[in-house]
Amino acid sequence: MTRKRLFAALAAALIALPIAAQAQDAFLRREVRFLNAFAPGGTSDLLGRILADQLSQQVGQRVVVENRTGAAGVIGTQEVARAAPDGHTILLASMGIMSITPQMQQVPYDVDQDLTPIVNVASVYNILVANPNGPIHTWQDLVRIGRERPGSLSCATVGPGSSQQLSCVLFQSLTGARLEQISYRGGTPAILDITAGRVEVMFGNMPEYMGQIRAGGLRAIAYGAAEPSPLLPELPVISRQGQPDFVIHNWFGIVGPGRMNPELVARWNAEINRAMQAPEVQRRFVENGLQRLGGTPQAFIDQIRADRAKWGRIIREHNIRAE
Repeated sequence: MTRKRLFAALAAALIALPIAAQAQDAFLRREVRFLNAFAPGGTSDLLGRILADQLSQQVGQRVVVENRTGAAGVIGTQEVARAAPDGHTILLASMGIMSITPQMQQVPYDVDQDLTPIVNVASVYNILVANPNGPIHTWQDLVRIGRERPGSLSCATVGPGSSQQLSCVLFQSLTGARLEQISYRGGTPAILDITAGRVEVMFGNMPEYMGQIRAGGLRAIAYGAAEPSPLLPELPVISRQGQPDFVIHNWFGIVGPGRMNPELVARWNAEINRAMQAPEVQRRFVENGLQRLGGTPQAFIDQIRADRAKWGRIIREHNIRAE
């Protein structure tokens, strides 16, 4: 009887071990809503789906991308700010959402109290593109025509506080060119209008332009970034050709609702950093002109604060306002 009881106890322990390990490891109990505050087809949508594919393999639950667009990212951000802080709702937040938009317009949430930074994931190159059949071949062409015929050229943006809108306004402020701003709900409809010739130019995130650049639907003009991308190393850099203050950088990070448990934040941080080390994720980042970031929640918080101070100063100095 003693031997039978011993075997029974061992068998029960062996069965319980994986169950206990699974229970300890399962920090998620159902599928994850991964909100994207911008329209499908843009950089944030691409990045979100790359990460969602990998995270779904890691966390034991489906990570489902949901696009909640409008008001320069405010609608999607508000939904996350109102969600339960249980780790089942996260947001791919842009620099604009976290550091710029709240300085340019009233938003129905407090980014410091109602959102929890988890990790910064990627930075993107800012690039100027134009209709391939239009008159803009260099960024100096844009300056010249924008001065000679104010308002005759249009610049597409994706709403107040976005890096696209900030780029367009800052470019005008620094160069004296006068462009008509045309606001869109996302990058894809803006790109379609540029390729169709209804809008002349757009500053924005390089990854969402690459398909059309390669196909000839867009003309790549110059970088608004600090340096060129290896994907198009021959393009000029505006800040190196007489406009040193024209440096636009944009990043995307992951945040959750406010008041998330620190242990839950740490777990999500670890999983996302791990996802960015996956070979498939690294490959897709390189192919699309994305630069991997990663790091700690505190490093992300520091970046948000630094960009808030930087862009707040530029917004005030150049009187940049929401439309």
